[in-house]
Amino acid sequence: MVEAQTWTTRRMSNPRLESTATADHQLLDIPATPTAEVRNGIYSVGSHLSPNLLTALIIASWFMSNIGVLLLNKYLLSFYGYRYPIFLTMLHMISCACYSYVAINFLEIVPRQHILSRKQFFKIFALSAIFCFSVVCGNTSLRYIPVSFNQAIGATTPFFTAIFAFLITCKKESAEVYCALLPVVFGIVLASNSEPLFNLFGFLVCVGSTAGRALKSVVQGILLTSEAEKLHSMNLLLYMAPMAAMILLPFTLYIEGNVARITLEKAKTDSFIVFLLVGNATVAYLVNLTNFLVTKHTSALTLQVLGNAKAAIAAFVSVMIFKNPVTVMGMAGFAVTIMGVVLYSEAKKRSKVTTH
Repeated sequence: MVEAQTWTTRRMSNPRLESTATADHQLLDIPATPTAEVRNGIYSVGSHLSPNLLTALIIASWFMSNIGVLLLNKYLLSFYGYRYPIFLTMLHMISCACYSYVAINFLEIVPRQHILSRKQFFKIFALSAIFCFSVVCGNTSLRYIPVSFNQAIGATTPFFTAIFAFLITCKKESAEVYCALLPVVFGIVLASNSEPLFNLFGFLVCVGSTAGRALKSVVQGILLTSEAEKLHSMNLLLYMAPMAAMILLPFTLYIEGNVARITLEKAKTDSFIVFLLVGNATVAYLVNLTNFLVTKHTSALTLQVLGNAKAAIAAFVSVMIFKNPVTVMGMAGFAVTIMGVVLYSEAKKRSKVTTH
């Protein structure tokens, strides 16, 4: 005869199998439901680190990648003699596309998002074109001007952001915000007039790069406004990078010639170029990855503050490494610009508090 068995379920306990024929109670060993990370086989890199130590390591990685890509670009384009900034930027984009695909589809650092419509595709394509312009101009400027001067000009991004926000969206800032931008501009004028290695073309393309970076942030806020079209920064990079590489391909072929063949021939006699290009492209992706990680573990405001500090540190390190001459007036102009950026950030915070 088969013994009758019943289930008794108790809150916060495993189900117990009770037998009516025996006094013994048998416990079923039912394992706890695994977490999403365990189910997907995902384990956090910093799971065994304290939160403070993990944040410190991420910030250190952010500094190293951001300053490293600047120094590598400068060395390649100015000192090593690799004078192909468009092709170099295309390698950056291909690298970002490949690493992003692995990070999202295999490592699953963020959930995969998809392009939902042709309209959204063209919006992202427009952002890619602006992104291309900004990065190519920035890399090109490093051929002609020192990293320290490049960073001083790059610090004026808030000035161009305010201009484009007003011209495109008619968004007006408070008088305090506009006043805070005055030392930003004054500092660059001061630094430009006293820069020993000033180059007009390098200065203009660096200004173009800075303006392009500001324009991208404003246009991105306009184009990807609906919740359905908003993409995570890492997903946006996944789609923008291959588009940017395709945009740059005809330009590098037309302007720089058969640079791929030249690079391969160079690699046959000097394998160091392979290490430089692969390392440079990898660090270019790490810049985007650490931007995301810093924002995730701290805040967007912290990233902005770190950006100001990075400009000063990158300028100092580049002077130590490349020995480019600097003047007291040039350093003073750089300091005034950074001070203006800090004042601008504080004024923006206060204006947001008063509007809310």
